[in-house]
Parts: sequence; C-alpha cells; structure tokens
Amino acid sequence: MAENNIFQEAELRFLRALLDHRVDFMLVGLAAATLQGAPVVTQDIDLWISDLTDKKFQAALRSIGAAYVPSFGLNPPAIALAGSELFDLVTHMSGLESYNSEKKNITFIPCGEITLPVLTLERIVKSKEAANREKDRLVLPILKDVLKTLAAAKRVVGRAKK
Repeated sequence: MAENNIFQEAELRFLRALLDHRVDFMLVGLAAATLQGAPVVTQDIDLWISDLTDKKFQAALRSIGAAYVPSFGLNPPAIALAGSELFDLVTHMSGLESYNSEKKNITFIPCGEITLPVLTLERIVKSKEAANREKDRLVLPILKDVLKTLAAAKRVVGRAKK
C-alpha cells in the first residue's frame, strides 16, 4: 500500500512535536479529507487545537523554535515558524459541536512515521455544508462521493468476511 503522506518534512516536524508533547488536536478541513481518500487539493492544513493557551502546545512550539501569534483585529491566530505557513489554527468548525464534543469523531490515520488524529469525513462534510461558502459547495459533491465509495467498500469487505 502506498504511504499516506501529504506533508513535507517541515510540516511533519511540527506535527510530530504536537504529538510528542501530547497536545490535544485534530486535523480538519480538506487536508483531513485528503488523508481519508478524497481526491482534492487544498492550500492549507487546518488544525483544531483544543486549547491554544495550553502549556503543552506552547512547549511543542518552543521545541521546534516556533511561536504562537494570538489573533488580533481581523487576523486569525497563527504559528510563526519557517515551514509552518500552510498551517491554519481553527478555533471552531461551522455546524459542529465544541472541540471536546467532536473528539468522539476522530479517526487515527498513519502518515509516514506518525499517526494523526483526523476529524472523520462525515463531520467534515457536515461542517462544509453548514459553512456554505462557494469553495465548500464546489467540493461537497466530491466528498460525498468518497463517503459513498467508502461505505460501499466497507459493505463488500463485510460480505467477504462472512
């Protein structure tokens, strides 16, 4: 099976630091959908961090020479580090519950040498439906087709095991 890795080394280093410091986070958005088999392209990697003020998050950033930049004005929270430009810090997801409520909807996906917590494709679809932006409406048919394909594959595997 091909390696499921959509990240460059600098991005993996950052994700590895989050995991090593036991930061409570999940990948969301189209990067998360891609890891689940969606044939889509995205320009960013959305991370939903449970608590941006958590000392473990701050320690993970320091361990790789990064810093957290809180939101100000119209600018969202960000990470200051070369190689982290693609990461967007998400503080909520349209149409979904709180981070703690959505934790039950995480799947774990191997990605290179690490395994990442990823919001399930079903919940990503729900959020994109609720956000209802033009870019979300354009990608929703693809995401829904992937869900149908995955469900059909699961049924076939289930029948084969009987």
